[in-house]
Amino acid sequence: MPRRSEQARQHRLGAARGYAQGVLTVSLTGSGLSRSEVVSVARAGAPVSLSPDATARIERSAAVVARLAESEEPVYGVSTGFGSLATTQIPPQRREQLQRSLVRSHAAGMGPPVEREVVRAMILLRARSLAMGFSGVRTIVVEGLLELLNAGIAPVVPEHGSLGASGDLAPLAHSALVLIGEGEAFSADGSRVPGAEALTAAGLEPLELTAKEGLALINGTDGILGNLILSLSDLERLMRTAEIAAAMTVEALLGTDRAFAADLVALRPQPGQATSASNL
Repeated sequence: MPRRSEQARQHRLGAARGYAQGVLTVSLTGSGLSRSEVVSVARAGAPVSLSPDATARIERSAAVVARLAESEEPVYGVSTGFGSLATTQIPPQRREQLQRSLVRSHAAGMGPPVEREVVRAMILLRARSLAMGFSGVRTIVVEGLLELLNAGIAPVVPEHGSLGASGDLAPLAHSALVLIGEGEAFSADGSRVPGAEALTAAGLEPLELTAKEGLALINGTDGILGNLILSLSDLERLMRTAEIAAAMTVEALLGTDRAFAADLVALRPQPGQATSASNL
C-alpha cells in the first residue's frame, strides 16, 4: 500500500490527532458502509459498535465452523493446511496453532509504516466484512477489531508487501498480530510500542484464535479499499476547492459565467463537466 504524502498528512493532523468528541457512533450492521462513515472512523475517531442483527449472523456462521472443526471431514483452512498444503490434514490439537502461524508467517511487510488513518480504515472494513456473518469467526473477533479502533490503537503496518488482487495478506496480518498480542502498534498518544503493551495499556486482552479465524482476518483487500476511500475523499475536497478558486478568478477578472451555462455545456455530454459548470 503506498504511503500518502507528508504534506497531505500534515494538512489532516487536526482530524488525525486524538479522537473526536461528540462524533456519531458508526454501527456495523452487516450491510454496507458509506464513504463518510469510513472517513469519520479513520480520521475523526468516530466510535464503532456492532448491531444485534450482525451479532446474530456472526454467531450463526461461527457455529457452523465450530461443528466442522469437530468433524472428521476435511475443510480447507479449518482442518487442512493452506495453498499447496490443502491436502495436509491438521490434527485438532494443532488447529489453533495453525491460525496463529498463518498470521505470523504472512506478517512479512517491509518499509515505513503507513498512516494511522489508512490502518484504521482497513481495520474497519475488515470488521465490516466479518460482520456480514459469512466468515465463520466468533463475535469476539469482530469486537476485538472494534476495540482496537475505539481505544485508538493502530497496528504498525509496513508500506510494502500487499499482493493486491490476491489480497492485502501482509497488511492485514500485521493488524491481526496486535489482536493476538504480538507485533507493534501506535497507541492513542502516537507512541510506537509492542502490540501486547498497547493492549495492556488499553485494558484489553490478547485474542486466542480458533478454527478459520486467522484466515478470515487476513483474507481481503481492505487495505487497498481503505486507501482508495480516503483518496477519493481528498479528491472531492480538492475539486471543490478548485471550483471555488476558478469562480473567484472569473469574478476577479470580470469574466462572464455564460461559458458555464447548461445549454452550452450540454453540447459535450460529460456528466462531470456539467456538474462542475453548475457549481461554478
